[in-house]
Amino acid sequence: MKRNTAIFFYVLGGYVLLQFTWWAYHLIQLTKNNDLATNDVSRKTFMILGEGMVFFIIILLGLWQIRKSIKRELKFSERQRNFLLSVTHELKTPLASNKLFLQTIQKRDLDENKRNELLEKAISENVRLENMIDNILNAARLEHKTMYINREKFNLDDLLNKIIERFQRIYSVSNLKKDIEADLGIIADSAMLETVIVNLVENALKYAGENAEILVSAKKVQDKVIFSVADNGLGVQKSIQKDVFEKFMRSGNEETRTKKGTGLGLYISREFVHLNRGTITYRDNQPKGAIFEVSLQQ
Repeated sequence: MKRNTAIFFYVLGGYVLLQFTWWAYHLIQLTKNNDLATNDVSRKTFMILGEGMVFFIIILLGLWQIRKSIKRELKFSERQRNFLLSVTHELKTPLASNKLFLQTIQKRDLDENKRNELLEKAISENVRLENMIDNILNAARLEHKTMYINREKFNLDDLLNKIIERFQRIYSVSNLKKDIEADLGIIADSAMLETVIVNLVENALKYAGENAEILVSAKKVQDKVIFSVADNGLGVQKSIQKDVFEKFMRSGNEETRTKKGTGLGLYISREFVHLNRGTITYRDNQPKGAIFEVSLQQ
């Protein structure tokens, strides 16, 4: 983004220099040549004035474009700063939790049920940490264009059911429902789609609220396979809906934000869906909540 702004600035600067050189040439010609007819002088004067108007309009448009680019870059830099602050905390939290769980198991004489409960919590924190590291690595691969796609045929319903069962088992989630057609054969990168589904479900669990219901749906419509994750929580703020899939995008700032996250999940989901020849969209659920829908052409 910074490179594009710099190129635009240099092009605009070059145009300004050439324009002033062109005007200087004509003005010198007018002052040197006293034999020019009055009509010729008027014509050249009007030509210079006309070019001047066009010049100033182009300059104004160029300055507006540069200002817009700088604002975008500043906003992106702020998101990056928030990401670094957030990811530092996010990496430390599950590590500290796991340390506490394991120390408790080691130092205290616990019954088997309590021991298993702490182990389940440790596994849950470890899975969350693993997912977060995967998102960071995937974002880096996307940035450097080293992400490779392995398209193969598989059943999407089997993948969805496996992920839902994992969430219900590891995270003890009871508000996760499903409405999935059977035998949804699809050709795509299964690992990428698994990341997309996990990110969307985690996003719903994180932001919808404890009492919200989450519904994972999947069906085939003509030559498309469509799956969605819907909730009846708070939904996405109107002010950030158009940027919800942008990298590092999160509501608020690190001082006021209450939800954990890195701002990479939805960005990676969008990029992975595009690599699999699909589209991902957001819309408000009715009467409240959020719906993220993925459509894959087959």
